[in-house]
Amino acid sequence: MIYFDNAATGGAKPESVFAATQAALRACANPGRSGHALALACAERVQNVRVILRDFFRAPSSDRVIFTKNCTEALNVAILGALGAGDKIVATVAEHNSVLRPLEHLKSLGARVLYAPLDRSGNIDLRALASLAGADASAIVITLASNVTGIAPDICAVRRAVGDRPLLICDGAQACGHIDIDMSSLGIDALAVAGHKGMMGVQGGGALIMSSRFSPSPVMFGGTGSASFSLDMPDFYPDALEAGTLNYPAIISMGEGALWLRPRLYENRDKLVYLTDLLINGLSEIASVRVYSRTNPFGIVSFAVQGVPSEEVAERLSSEYGVCVRAGLHCAPLMHAALGSEGLVRASLSPFNTRGEAEYFLMSMGRLAVPA
Repeated sequence: MIYFDNAATGGAKPESVFAATQAALRACANPGRSGHALALACAERVQNVRVILRDFFRAPSSDRVIFTKNCTEALNVAILGALGAGDKIVATVAEHNSVLRPLEHLKSLGARVLYAPLDRSGNIDLRALASLAGADASAIVITLASNVTGIAPDICAVRRAVGDRPLLICDGAQACGHIDIDMSSLGIDALAVAGHKGMMGVQGGGALIMSSRFSPSPVMFGGTGSASFSLDMPDFYPDALEAGTLNYPAIISMGEGALWLRPRLYENRDKLVYLTDLLINGLSEIASVRVYSRTNPFGIVSFAVQGVPSEEVAERLSSEYGVCVRAGLHCAPLMHAALGSEGLVRASLSPFNTRGEAEYFLMSMGRLAVPA
């Protein structure tokens, strides 16, 4: 089997991540909930991962590294916890439903939500975004990399265009672990992280990493192991946003993934640029195939076969050639509408994929594609 569905969830993991996760499962107590030695050791390891992620993304404080079960939860905490009915919010048509649905919920409550379009080159139109933001936008919510095409906005340019006033909330699901993200220099106020994709962790772990001026209110309520005498959530981070038991093994895996990535980040980036370029060039030579992606460091290549539904292409790749890809709208309906697409096939690669696998995929597509 060839696994080209890494944008949905990472396939191969470093051996160090497997080892760390297994160790966490073998010696797993509830961090922050008990005073015995094992619980204290687990709590210390969780705090170590906060520090690792703080350093990895150049965030201001480890206390502002909030653990979630996935990137969707992180985005919900950021959007619903920091914004409300009186706010003007600007997002883009490239966003995932984990952004669109919370924003539409706020819109139903009275918030003003505007979406910047794509420009003629298929990039997010930053001029339009700045115009929509004006002088009164409360927040800009934007993906760091489209999960459909792999296009990536220039976040420095976004911050320059909108100024310092609005909060900048970034969906890092497809970007974290693939490119260097310096929150401080980029002016990012909230970064939502998926632990199980480019960060090399296991499913069930994510994070919301916040700047010093980003202070969302809780959107979940429950036990924290602190201030237990109070019926209100604690008023300090991270406890204010971490109700309930943390997924300790997933957190440990994400921290180990970050440690593995740190010395390999640019090497991995270059490999994915090479592999996506190889796929894009090869697919472009098939007459009946239209490619929607450009070379990118996120491993994302989306395409359509003329006259064949994307789901059929994906099913045949799986059943006839043993290649795993994803078909459909990829939970990004506005992006597909902007592209004029009713569904695409997405091959998404990781640094563990090889040139041989890419060439086998292209051979499979050459046989499968219907001539124009």
